[in-house]
Amino acid sequence: MSDFWIYSTIGLKHVLNIFAYDHVLFLLALTVPYEFKSWKRLLILVSLFTLGHTLALLLSVFNIVTIKPNIVEFLIPITILITAMYNIVVSGKSSKKDSITFIGIVTACFGIIHGLGFSNYFNTLVTGKPTDKLLPLFEFGLGIETAQITVVLLALLLAYVVQSLFKFSKRDWTLLISAFIVGVVIPMILQSEIWHK
Repeated sequence: MSDFWIYSTIGLKHVLNIFAYDHVLFLLALTVPYEFKSWKRLLILVSLFTLGHTLALLLSVFNIVTIKPNIVEFLIPITILITAMYNIVVSGKSSKKDSITFIGIVTACFGIIHGLGFSNYFNTLVTGKPTDKLLPLFEFGLGIETAQITVVLLALLLAYVVQSLFKFSKRDWTLLISAFIVGVVIPMILQSEIWHK
């Protein structure tokens, strides 16, 4: 039972790490266009991200997919930028009420990219045969899902408070936060090691 807490806590800390804020930025970009009443849609999207993240780790554990860390570290802020830019482009339009198929597929793919970013660390953290890593991988995934739901709930609560107190429209809030995220990730992209090799 203690192993469960060890690996689920690692999953929690993977998302809720002040020094690895890229995960939180992605979740914020994913959440900002929605309100509490859209909790089912958000739960699906967050779960698709976790599924993609876990799938990437699974493929890495069995050496099916490997990718250079500098490429993944470049792609992660790109996924955040695309999500924030998507918000800016569709802000105020009815597309958010349509099917989530497109954004769901994109979110799962982004989960795969983010999972590949963690795969090297996970494989050094959990030793043994690939089959020995399956249970820790599942426990880690539960920790990630829990942390992501926490971030989403906090983001929704913050949006509700700010929009209520300062009378921001949903569109203005989405544009403000998405523009802030774009401003944070562009330097991350420009400082990527991929440009120096």
